[in-house]
Amino acid sequence: MTLMQGFPPAEADRATLANWRTQPYSAWAFHHVREVVPSAEIANAPGDVWALDQGAPLLSDAAIEDILAPTLTDALVVLHKGRVVHELYRNGMTAEDPHILMSVSKSMLGLLAGILANKGLLDLEAGIIDYIPELAPTAYAGATVRQALDMRVGVEFSEDYTATSGPIIAYRKAANWNVVEPGEVAPDLRSFQMMLTASDGPHGGRFHYVSPVTDLLAWVIERAAGRRYADLMSEHLWQPMGAEKAGYITVDRIGGPRAAGGMCVIARDLARVGQLICQGGARADGRQVIPAAWLEDIATAGDREAWTSGDFGERFSDFDMVYRSKWYVHPGEAPLIHGMGIHGQYVFADPARDLVVAWMSCEAEPTSDRAFGLRYRLIQELRAAL
Repeated sequence: MTLMQGFPPAEADRATLANWRTQPYSAWAFHHVREVVPSAEIANAPGDVWALDQGAPLLSDAAIEDILAPTLTDALVVLHKGRVVHELYRNGMTAEDPHILMSVSKSMLGLLAGILANKGLLDLEAGIIDYIPELAPTAYAGATVRQALDMRVGVEFSEDYTATSGPIIAYRKAANWNVVEPGEVAPDLRSFQMMLTASDGPHGGRFHYVSPVTDLLAWVIERAAGRRYADLMSEHLWQPMGAEKAGYITVDRIGGPRAAGGMCVIARDLARVGQLICQGGARADGRQVIPAAWLEDIATAGDREAWTSGDFGERFSDFDMVYRSKWYVHPGEAPLIHGMGIHGQYVFADPARDLVVAWMSCEAEPTSDRAFGLRYRLIQELRAAL
């Protein structure tokens, strides 16, 4: 199949809103998202780009290919000590193409929240309804910003990516990610939040993975800071970081950002985020972008009991893991910090070894233990090569 070729492309070769997250169409659509879904730009500062030097490879091309062969990898960038030691692109993607991050977008929100809190623009202990009083009749009543950051809000919602009906489909339609049927009136992301009135447990309890909670936090951030989410991400993270290219984020019918999954950036800029984590939130020239104390909190303050009793505890029972401020953490003396999303999106930071892996894919399955295992294998082999 030759996707999106011809003037116009043949109907069977077109990536559309109806098929863009399925194979084979996702191989094109995941790095052309703004041609399918409306978006808002996250501007960079072209005159202030954080340059990345080249370094010596840690593994042979053959070893990398052996790991990647079973995957649908679109891009891979590996940094060691801030230098690019491996970089490749597939499926027509180039170094210039922003690729969707899926749930790694949540991790980007977690960094922005820490920056804004440090600047006094966001109160983490405030209640959600302190910022959004109209949500008082919903299950969010009594939940705090901190609990939402840690996915410990007791709202009833099933994150079932295989569902063909129900709340998750209404959610995708609200986000502008699914086709709205003729005669159907779809909500936007804000009005969708008003529908979440049922509770499934106490706030502050177990880890409960609910993507709409992250979109809610983007709304809270906009209310708190009085500006659009995309502009806040640009001003407080993307430009100060020295991003090489502008990113963008998908938006709903009224401009609300899909902070839970819609951020799109180039692979090198995702790697720069990982390098910031390795460097305590500072650029190579010493400019502080993310508060060091925020990253220390991410690395050390996750709740093990909340994790083990939560939604992913059994699935990842072989790993010592916690969750804090939208980041997964392997805690200990040398914490490993990573963000991961469906269809194979991943960023990994190992501050003790100064190692970063940014991996973008278009895996056919939304969640795949096989793909997770291959990512983990690559990291283990890279670490062993140091």
